[in-house]
Amino acid sequence: MMRNTSAACALLGAAGAAAACRWWWRHKRRCLRLGDRTTVRATPPPHPSWTPGSPQPLPFAHGGHTRLDPKELASCYGLMISAFVPRPIAFVSTRSDKYGGNLAPFSYSGCFAHDPPTVGFSVCANQRATDRKKDTLANIDETGEFVVCIMSEWFAESANHCCGSFARDVDEFDESGLTRLPSVRIGPPRVGESAVHFECKLAHRHEIKNASGVVTATLILGEVVMVHVASALLDPEGAGPGKPTVRFDGYRPLSRLGGDTYGRTETTFDLPRPDRSVRST
Repeated sequence: MMRNTSAACALLGAAGAAAACRWWWRHKRRCLRLGDRTTVRATPPPHPSWTPGSPQPLPFAHGGHTRLDPKELASCYGLMISAFVPRPIAFVSTRSDKYGGNLAPFSYSGCFAHDPPTVGFSVCANQRATDRKKDTLANIDETGEFVVCIMSEWFAESANHCCGSFARDVDEFDESGLTRLPSVRIGPPRVGESAVHFECKLAHRHEIKNASGVVTATLILGEVVMVHVASALLDPEGAGPGKPTVRFDGYRPLSRLGGDTYGRTETTFDLPRPDRSVRST
């Protein structure tokens, strides 16, 4: 964070500097109030003096764009996971009556609706299984239930360990040392080390097929029937009465980039919609 407002204003330029500096002071005071729980720095937007219609070109030497036809590539996997970034990580807990529990992270994931609250993720086919199903998908097909937990920095290694190709009857909770917490409305347990849990019931299941008609992935959408939030991060009326929010400071959620690379969120900035004002806190 910049050491003083004069240094900030000098860098921001004349146009819009005063407004940006006022914004910066508001957020600096907010960080001071939050104290040690703050792990994310609030900063001004990248171009606070921008006006509608002003150009914002690519910041590197531009020799045009290279066309990549998916049908002409040997594989699109590396391209997709390195280009579509950052991706949130759904850390999914499921159970089977026969094989027990399973816990696995999925970065083909997202939040898809709020009424009803709906989250989802995609499970790629398991080439080693006779039914081509990963344990997570097999368990959801059996029970129609799962918990999506959010990965944060403080248990990154434990969660990443659950990526391993373990036997069907091996429970990743035991392998990783993570803590089971009972769910309220469904059978699979929650991850005690995670700050936010979504108990879900299967709402939609869609098979994704390649040009040969082979199922290569299955999209799972679940209706959230219960949410659990660490009390230290919950703002019960963050968006108004009866409208709770999760405080980002201290949450430290992880994202996935290409290859084995994870991403941290260490700075943020606010940009209001054209018809809204920047929030005051």
